[in-house]
Amino acid sequence: MSLADNNCIPCQGGVPPVPAERAQALLTELGRGWSLNQAGHLERLYTFKDFAQALDYVNKVGAVAETEGHHPDLYLAWGKCKVEIWTHKINGLTESDFYMAAKADREFEAFRAVGG
Repeated sequence: MSLADNNCIPCQGGVPPVPAERAQALLTELGRGWSLNQAGHLERLYTFKDFAQALDYVNKVGAVAETEGHHPDLYLAWGKCKVEIWTHKINGLTESDFYMAAKADREFEAFRAVGG
């Protein structure tokens, strides 16, 4: 089972972030361009041939986010989309953040497979 096959679990707050060792293990499993930014959030930049493709991708990830009830920050610009993920209620990372990152990757792979 890949990370993307897991469902995000809504955070009610009051739970600790994943320990640094677990976050690193999940980041390694996630791979493919993800990193932790200075704030400790997951981040990846996706590139596209134009604005329309980047917008289409943002809409696809947005639909997944709505279904999962887990909402990344999406930064749209011409030919690119930066995805930033963390659990706002605890201002840290949970396993669900890594699941959402994997789902964003899955959307990108599907998008690219159909010529997007």
